[in-house]
Amino acid sequence: MAQLSKKRFLLKVLSFISVIRGYNILVLVIAQYLTSIFILAPDHPMGQVLFDANLFFMVLATASIVASGYIINNFYDSEKDLINRPQKTMLDRFVSQRTKLSVYFILNLAGIFFASYISFRAVVFFSIYIFVIWFYSHRLKKVLFLNNLLASIITITPFFAVFLYYKNFDTVILVHATFLYLIILMREPVKDLENMKGDLAQGYRTIPIVYGESLSKILLTFLALLSTIPVYFLIFHFEIGKMYYFFYAAVGLLLLFVLILYFSRAKWQYLLLHNLLKFIIVAGVFSILLIDVDALLSRVF
Repeated sequence: MAQLSKKRFLLKVLSFISVIRGYNILVLVIAQYLTSIFILAPDHPMGQVLFDANLFFMVLATASIVASGYIINNFYDSEKDLINRPQKTMLDRFVSQRTKLSVYFILNLAGIFFASYISFRAVVFFSIYIFVIWFYSHRLKKVLFLNNLLASIITITPFFAVFLYYKNFDTVILVHATFLYLIILMREPVKDLENMKGDLAQGYRTIPIVYGESLSKILLTFLALLSTIPVYFLIFHFEIGKMYYFFYAAVGLLLLFVLILYFSRAKWQYLLLHNLLKFIIVAGVFSILLIDVDALLSRVF
């Protein structure tokens, strides 16, 4: 009996981690700190950035609210996900819908509490962010075009919050942000291609459903080509240290992405493309360490 209880508890923990996308939250926290240390505040001592209480509470607020966003998204998409991701959905259902909603409100309140440590403006900013995430999940997710654009904006907003905190809007940072946004934007039509079966059954109006797979592939190819423009400027017009290795590799991966895209027909192939874009994003986060290796070593040692 005790063994069964432990197993059930473990499944609930795994289910909760699955619902809040624990892996994504961890990557987001690392990305915010690396961005702060090496891009937004490169002249600050590393210890000063790492132990900045305001930044710490901003990261906590962001992580709490993004986690709550995953929960509310999971809550509204439960029927669609049962078709598109049956195995993940069965795991997610070890946590009841009522518990998910309770944790959703707790995380949002925690996010606002953490934001209140920073400033009243931070409270307003994150309150609006919470509302937009809810409104997107509840109403706008089925609206053609707006769903993809808003989902991408919601994803990149945590980085925008850090930009506002440091008030650093140098051109190189905006070019970095443009590249990141385009890659995130590409993920949305890929996910739509991947989830066509469930979207169609639940009445979602997505680009592949309304205009077909061919037009979706043309759009993705255009976005892939468009993303090479900020890469060009970052490599040839800005000082980015050895991070250029990442951008050359990213261009190669985007070419591979387009090649695979035009031969893709099955769900598993679109899932492969989705993971390829996620890999570019995660690799980009950790490649920030390459911006100035010498400075990194001097700031650590």
